[in-house]
Amino acid sequence: MIGQTHRRHRSLEFRKFLDRIDDSVPPEVQVHLILDNYGTHKTPQIRTWFAKRPRYHLHFTPTYGSWLNLVERWFAELTTKQIRRGAHRSVSELERAIGEFLDTHNAHPKPFTWTKSADQILASIARFAQRTADTQAAQLMSRTTVTGH
Repeated sequence: MIGQTHRRHRSLEFRKFLDRIDDSVPPEVQVHLILDNYGTHKTPQIRTWFAKRPRYHLHFTPTYGSWLNLVERWFAELTTKQIRRGAHRSVSELERAIGEFLDTHNAHPKPFTWTKSADQILASIARFAQRTADTQAAQLMSRTTVTGH
């Protein structure tokens, strides 16, 4: 896992992180990045950086689809196992704790794997969408009944 902490989340900081990845990964290795649709990932500066490096392949998660990005699972583990357990009196202490967690993880890395099949995940999404539609329909019916329209 390659990580950095930055005090801000602009394209400048993202570019620094990309440079770190580029320096860390052997040049013959194809790099696939899974990104959310945050604006810092799509600025002209970042597009130019990627255009000069064809070994990078970008995959954007859909809006509200962060659960598809397994690095979000890693962030949840960082939060649960390191950040919530600590008493960080400064940003520097927090950054140091994150760095220690990253070092510990890298000393004994374990891959994240999906525990459900794609069909199970899609069925779960379909059930959620149906519940949402049913709730909205019920709310609409309730408003129609109350207002007498």
